[in-house]
Amino acid sequence: MPGAVVIGAGPGIGRAVARRFAREGMPIALIGRNAGKLAEIEDATAPVVRLAADAADETALRGALDEAAAEFGVPDAVIYNAALVRPDRIGELSAREQLDAWAVNVGGALTAAARVAPDMARRGSGTFIITGGMPEPKPEYVGLSLGKAGVRTLVTLLDQEYGPSGVHAASVTVDGPVAAGTFFDPDRIAEHYWRLHVQPRGEWQREIVHTPG
Repeated sequence: MPGAVVIGAGPGIGRAVARRFAREGMPIALIGRNAGKLAEIEDATAPVVRLAADAADETALRGALDEAAAEFGVPDAVIYNAALVRPDRIGELSAREQLDAWAVNVGGALTAAARVAPDMARRGSGTFIITGGMPEPKPEYVGLSLGKAGVRTLVTLLDQEYGPSGVHAASVTVDGPVAAGTFFDPDRIAEHYWRLHVQPRGEWQREIVHTPG
């Protein structure tokens, strides 16, 4: 039975999204650098598998996605929630450090999409959602601002390439610090992912911005 794959399934949004999809009875594959530290899905009624892979390691990530597909089939939904969040101003990080950040913030999402979207397109359905952020660039977060701009462009490219074949590519842009009990409560944010997944094709949104404004 196809299910949902959550890449970057630690505490916060990743766990909340996995729990939201699990409540619908979907099998869940959780992917993260340390499988032992991945989120617990207490209310899951279908199987949950935990797979270890660094989002920046193309070979490992593709292997984990292959394992998930072998377990459940071509996924109905893939959520890319991995990100490298750290403050930096212009010139504070080396080119190598910026590339390392890009590898997590954008490169891993591209790797995952390249692995699963063609199979979704051949089936004629699927949802690929990336956690976005920084609707406006912030000079104190140069690497993350560049990465989230890349995410927005990647979603557009995926929509152009696979949208006509039935693959819904989208992002949820979170405009603030995630914290339980606030407007940015992860369970509240997770509802956007489910809403994108079940949207009828004629009503597809490419981006939802979660912002107080």
